[in-house]
Formats: sequence, C-alpha cells, structure tokens
Amino acid sequence: MGVKHRLKEIRMKEYMMKQKEFAERVLEMDYRKYNNYENGTTPSGEAMLYIAKKLKRPVEEIFYLED
Repeated sequence: MGVKHRLKEIRMKEYMMKQKEFAERVLEMDYRKYNNYENGTTPSGEAMLYIAKKLKRPVEEIFYLED
C-alpha cells in the first residue's frame, strides 16, 4: 500500500502548464521539489495539506492510498 496522487492529471487537464510554471506560479514552491513529487516521491503530510490548500481542494481529491 502506498500514497498515490493526481498531480500530473490536475496540472495537465485543468491548468495546461509545464511542471516548472505550475510549481512556481500555482503552488508557489520550488520546481525541483514539485518535480520529485510528480516523479514518485511522496510529499510529507504538511506538503500534501499545502498543495491541497493551493489547489483549493480536499486532500483526498489529490492524494489517495493504493492497495
């Protein structure tokens, strides 16, 4: 079981931005850190809450447990 996310799906479908632009303009975070998340690093609980707040969504809409 692990934490998965819909970050790339949200970025591509709703914002239509490249990773760097999305990280810096929408999430206001370092591009390299965001790139790590999109490529498999699990964000901390604090980072998940921050991202959900920036995207104005419940955490569960972005992050989920995979069996």
